[in-house]
Amino acid sequence: MKRTTRAHLNVEAQTHAGMTGKNNEDRYAVGSFVLSSRDSTPVLFAVLADGIGGHKAGEVAAELAVNHIMDAVSKSDGKNTRRAIEDAVADASNAIAAHSSTDENLKGMGSTCATAWVIGDKLHTAYVGDSRIYLIRGGRIQQMTVDHTWVQEAIEKNVLTPEDAREHPNVHVIRRYLGSPVPPEPDFRMKLFNDESDQHAENNQGMQLQPDDVVLLCSDGLTDLVWNDEILEVVRSKPSLKEAASALIELANSRGGHDNITIILIAAPADFKPKEAKKTDWLPWIIGGVVGVVFVVIAASMLAFGLMRRSSTIIATATAPPPMTFTASPQPSPTFFLFPTFTPLPNNSVSVPPTLTPWPTNTVVVTP
Repeated sequence: MKRTTRAHLNVEAQTHAGMTGKNNEDRYAVGSFVLSSRDSTPVLFAVLADGIGGHKAGEVAAELAVNHIMDAVSKSDGKNTRRAIEDAVADASNAIAAHSSTDENLKGMGSTCATAWVIGDKLHTAYVGDSRIYLIRGGRIQQMTVDHTWVQEAIEKNVLTPEDAREHPNVHVIRRYLGSPVPPEPDFRMKLFNDESDQHAENNQGMQLQPDDVVLLCSDGLTDLVWNDEILEVVRSKPSLKEAASALIELANSRGGHDNITIILIAAPADFKPKEAKKTDWLPWIIGGVVGVVFVVIAASMLAFGLMRRSSTIIATATAPPPMTFTASPQPSPTFFLFPTFTPLPNNSVSVPPTLTPWPTNTVVVTP
């Protein structure tokens, strides 16, 4: 893909360390592109990571996750988003695990990740861990991700209710994360309704965005303290994405702000025009076919007429042949013509180790 300076969607991203004085171990990046120099289809990619581990290990892991994923995606052609994300997540996870082994203080570090990839008007998502992605459309908010946590598994097995899970001691026990001994599989379930099957949720990938849709990526520092309906109300009531993001962070901090809070808001403008499926125009083909048939008929008619004239000329000028006489002669010996025979003419992967890129500060590289 080819980088651009402006995005085709409105974007706002903010992060806050919270109110407990801990280091901010969240990281994010947003980039805008076109598919190629020949294909100007606009592209937006956003990634958010929440680091795991003490003594600054979490922020190191989150930096590596964001850098490696953004770098891998930016080098892709945007044609196979699933494969590109799988490779990017594996690369980031291996980089985190390798870096962890170099320093005793970084042992066990890891990171979550949540990604949103918008190609034209089509949304693709992927995630690992408990960082979430929401869709706000009209008067409804939908959590499209499924947390990879111990309590989520307990909810699915009817051991806990969602309300009980918030206060459970294992609420932050993550089952899937980048930096694990075996690279995690990114989750491509995109739930548009709570009761959807997993297969149906995966089939939602490539969903078409509509005018005024808002996609929210966030770390658990927000969702631990702010309910989904409250997120919906704040986003709908604020006049801009910037004010909405600030209000959500302020609300979480007013309730204790016990963790880092990071928010990325992506909104389709009110005049956003979804790309219509290209329709085949059959009229030129039909006209071309008719013209071709007429041409063939005319050509055939002219050829037949020419042959008829030539035949009639020969018949008119021919004279009667002289009477044939037969003379006995010895039978010649047969002659054989030998035709030449024709014989028919006889008719790699490179593994590149991950490169640890510098750790930039959080910046949004696009403007609305």
